[in-house]
Amino acid sequence: MTEAGQRLETVRIDNDPVALGLEIAKAGPDPEVVLEATYGWYWAVDVLQAAGARVHLAHPLGVKGFAYRRVKNDARDAADLADLLRMGRLPEAYVAPPAVRELRELVRHRAKLVALRSGLKAGVHAVLAKQGVRIPVSDLFGVGGRQLLAAAALDAPYRARVGAYCRLIDAYGFEIDAVASQLRGRLCRHTGYLALQALPGVGPTLAAVFVAEIGEVHRFADPTRLVSWAGLTPRHRESDTTVRRGPITKQGSGLVRWAAVEAAQKIPASAGWLVSTRARLAERRGRNIATVAVARKLLTLVYYGLRDGHIRVLGQAAAAA
Repeated sequence: MTEAGQRLETVRIDNDPVALGLEIAKAGPDPEVVLEATYGWYWAVDVLQAAGARVHLAHPLGVKGFAYRRVKNDARDAADLADLLRMGRLPEAYVAPPAVRELRELVRHRAKLVALRSGLKAGVHAVLAKQGVRIPVSDLFGVGGRQLLAAAALDAPYRARVGAYCRLIDAYGFEIDAVASQLRGRLCRHTGYLALQALPGVGPTLAAVFVAEIGEVHRFADPTRLVSWAGLTPRHRESDTTVRRGPITKQGSGLVRWAAVEAAQKIPASAGWLVSTRARLAERRGRNIATVAVARKLLTLVYYGLRDGHIRVLGQAAAAA
């Protein structure tokens, strides 16, 4: 499509890097290209950028309006995306560079493995419930818990199922440790990663999530933009004099949102003002709202830690103590 909106050509190709590179070469030097954030877009971005194109990734939430059309197909979608780009109205998503994508792959792989392992642990508890067996231990899958589990009186089919679950849990644990080791090796000299671990409630795992999922923190003008991107800000609906505010939007990175809330829940009693803030808000608004509010404050500190390589407020708090 030309800058005036004249369509030059519409071509359907297979997911073939060579074919895509040949087609984009027809557009001349330094073409502007818009791409939907669809399944497996990484390779297409790499091919287009290698061909000299300036790639724009369409934000999925911003192009939902295509559904209003009576006829919806790939050709119409491509034309509408090109029109939005041409007019400067395209809602864009972040195109993470390859290094950030590799970190994200490791972080998300670990999160998936942990979720699968949690499902297996829930399966063990379900089997014990079917047999009416209760094992009085805080950690069923620790050393002591495993010994009690091995000695529990279970019928043969249930014992076989528990044994299979335990072997799979051990296998997943090995893979989780292997991914964590890779993350530590990649981030051991990352100043932001090291700075974030000084935050209360943030350890190596949560720090890795923040570094990988946020990526280039300078793309956010200030910490409020980061908090909004993570979906931790309340919904706001306003029309004329009617204003409605609701729960948090839950848009953006679910892993960043989970990490911020997880850190807010794990803040130790020695954290001072964060603990007092959480307690004061919990008494007035409830525990969940207090936790989310503290998560927003923590994510603000994460922004400064990634931007500056250190968090000044922590040093000031230590000096005051």
